[in-house]
Amino acid sequence: MNWQAVVSVGIGGALGSMLRFVVTVLAARWFGAGFPWGTLAVNLIGSFILGVIAEFAITGALGISPQVRIFIGVGILGGFTTFSSFTYDTLTLVRDGSTPLALGYVLASIALGLIAVYLGTITARLLVPQ
Repeated sequence: MNWQAVVSVGIGGALGSMLRFVVTVLAARWFGAGFPWGTLAVNLIGSFILGVIAEFAITGALGISPQVRIFIGVGILGGFTTFSSFTYDTLTLVRDGSTPLALGYVLASIALGLIAVYLGTITARLLVPQ
């Protein structure tokens, strides 16, 4: 067991969780609490950043070390993105009688998440041409 990696993930996870809380609170203030805008935002932002980090790691661009990749990808983004919140928010929308809105949320999260991670990889390639 690499305890340095474990500690790195723990610190990154704490930072990511705090960032998630801030984004969720701000999104509720800006857009209202009737839709889980904060959860959608953190999942899309996290998908984009993970796409950038993964592309840099795969290509060796910027010399991102495995330790940095673990800290950001597993730690920060693991704490920042919110699959469990996503599923609970979806269930809450269904329970509240907003099944069409819940379906739209699921489809938007998946489709836009895929687009975000793809755009992240493209952005990484544009930042560091091969």
